[in-house]
Amino acid sequence: MTTATKWALAVGVLALAVLVAVLPNIGNDPAPPQAGEDLGPARTAAALQPCPRGSGTVEQLAGVEVSCLGDGSRVDLGSALAGETTLVNVWATWCQPCREELPLLQSYAGQPGAARVLAVQVQSDAKDGLELLAELGVHLPSVHDGDGATGPVREALRVPRALPASYLVTEDGQVRFVDDPRLFTSVTQIGETVEALR
Repeated sequence: MTTATKWALAVGVLALAVLVAVLPNIGNDPAPPQAGEDLGPARTAAALQPCPRGSGTVEQLAGVEVSCLGDGSRVDLGSALAGETTLVNVWATWCQPCREELPLLQSYAGQPGAARVLAVQVQSDAKDGLELLAELGVHLPSVHDGDGATGPVREALRVPRALPASYLVTEDGQVRFVDDPRLFTSVTQIGETVEALR
């Protein structure tokens, strides 16, 4: 094999390597921003309470990790919700009844003796969720279960398609779906429902 042939072969291999690297990216949009990118101003405006941290385990939520909307940290819900009665509310930005219910949950959470309330945003962009919470004046601790059709919280709780959906996690780790009422219409109703399911 002559030197010229060797060089031609080397250049051909190099050209092939470049094509293999470049072709999959032709016509593709740039990579989406990383999770949490550019959320600083939205997080500041929303001024959410810190996500709960705990010890112990709620068995049904063991190993379920989600992002805290307030600061972007990872939260293990099975641990975070252990040992304290918590009303978990699943909502999305496109859900009109959710927009009506969230301020009621905020008012309930501020009452003496109220159970802890955790909001779980689903099927919608985190930035949109932060902006909506700021607009509504809702500062509840909140987590983001992803903007896709499924997420770890939705799978663990078997959340129905119709939102909002609420669950009461009892002090001893039982998870109870709130089916009556499916939609809270008053702060008094929230308090009575929580007391009935504790």
